[in-house]
Amino acid sequence: MMYPYMTLGDGTEVVHSQIIERDGVQTVIVHFERPTEDGFDSARCELPEYSWTSWEGHFTDEEMAFFNEYLRNNAHLIYRYAASGGVRVA
Repeated sequence: MMYPYMTLGDGTEVVHSQIIERDGVQTVIVHFERPTEDGFDSARCELPEYSWTSWEGHFTDEEMAFFNEYLRNNAHLIYRYAASGGVRVA
């Protein structure tokens, strides 16, 4: 299951998985997706390795660098929300 985390200023949606246990490592998948005229730009990263497992569309190198920094600054929160079933909103 994927949980909403945040919508960035350009309309990019950030969602994350629950915690996935792999060989004793707690992994969370984070997905970035932005609508375009032709469909979507999307990129997927696995924490804690910060490994990009897929990307499609036209995210620039600068945007991907921003996403890397964004994840490094938000990983602790993403893990917290992944453990508790997502962000709770009223």
